[in-house]
Amino acid sequence: MKKIDTIPTTKIQRASKMLKFGTQVGVNYIKYFGEKLVSDPLIAKNRLDEENAKDIYNGLSELKGSALKVAQMMSMDEELLPKAFVEKFSLAQFSVPPLSAPLSKKVISRELGGDPEKKFDKINYVSSYAASIGQVHEAWIGDQKLALKVQYPGVAESISSDLNLIKPFALRMFNLKSAEVEVYFLEVKNKLYEETDYKLELNQLREISAACNHIDGLVFPRAFKDLSSKYLLTMEWMEGLHLSEYTQSGVSIEQRNKIAQSLWDFFMYQIHILQKVHADPHPGNFLVSNKNELIALDFGCVKVLPKEFYDPYFELTKMENINNRDKLLALLDELEMVLKDDNLEDKRLLTDTFKDVLSILNKPFQFEKFDFSQPEFFNDLLKLGSTLKDDKRIRKLNGSRGSKHFLYVNRTLFGLLGLMNSLKAGPVNVMNYKKYKT
Repeated sequence: MKKIDTIPTTKIQRASKMLKFGTQVGVNYIKYFGEKLVSDPLIAKNRLDEENAKDIYNGLSELKGSALKVAQMMSMDEELLPKAFVEKFSLAQFSVPPLSAPLSKKVISRELGGDPEKKFDKINYVSSYAASIGQVHEAWIGDQKLALKVQYPGVAESISSDLNLIKPFALRMFNLKSAEVEVYFLEVKNKLYEETDYKLELNQLREISAACNHIDGLVFPRAFKDLSSKYLLTMEWMEGLHLSEYTQSGVSIEQRNKIAQSLWDFFMYQIHILQKVHADPHPGNFLVSNKNELIALDFGCVKVLPKEFYDPYFELTKMENINNRDKLLALLDELEMVLKDDNLEDKRLLTDTFKDVLSILNKPFQFEKFDFSQPEFFNDLLKLGSTLKDDKRIRKLNGSRGSKHFLYVNRTLFGLLGLMNSLKAGPVNVMNYKKYKT
């Protein structure tokens, strides 16, 4: 894999890089318009998506940071982007071109305030994993193997300018006005600033691991504060398979069920007991050990659920509220889904739509046990997503809708459902997390 010796860090450098791959996308479109005249239009469109996905991903991989992180977030929603983009952008989870060994040594030395080889008995300057914001190196003190999570240079400083560069593309993609999305962009920006603060991540890892370490089959790495900084996080090295590798390794249904129950309990306990949650649930952030234990990693993105959001949001998991139009509308109003200018037709469309969505989405919460190995539930979700995406009435509803908290809470719950789908496990005891409440 290509190694990177420099990263553009100034606003002008990063804008120039985006302009470069933006120009290449323009060239791809010119080729596409020619090809669809002489070949199958669908084949030509698929080729365009593949070329654009490759060029945009390669460009973002050189930029790294928040631009690449947003691409990774978007890849978690298979209905949002064409398949070629989802497949390419999902590589940002743990398979990004890394920094070269000399640049890695320079960054680690800076964060440790001196020669790393005086802190560690052995260190590997070639990274083991590289993602959107940072990469991971192996190091040893005696027999203790450590993971050094190193942030790419300039990532934190470029968050605001990167989002300003991305914003026009997002507005065009979703047909929105700048003022309508400002609160959501601010939420993303604040979360990205948190994710680039490794001192905060260390504290969040310690806090959540202390609160959740009594959950069966769940383990966490230890963090070492004296070997960490704002841009370097040193932890115990954890051996295991990423969830995506684990599901392809031929493990038994009994083993998958155990991991699925631990995963479900972990998220439900955080949401309902702690009311703060690991909000980045993709396969690269979880390992499975050779003891078939779930290892939770990466606590940079933790979402607090305020009571004024938590209460109405989870009232929508109850079928008696979903089936009561007045109650449903009142809850949607609390969650900022209803606008002052909505007429009766708008409100009816909202309640009808959410009744359909919530009746499917909340199926797991209607049973004591739910079997995630059955495809019907996920097929129904995909069909619903396609239907809503193509519904012109919904697209005509004006204005930004929904509390800013929807962004990361929905991301968490849909990400969790995606992981449960990949495990093909079941039945899972839905309310099992309650037994861990002290």
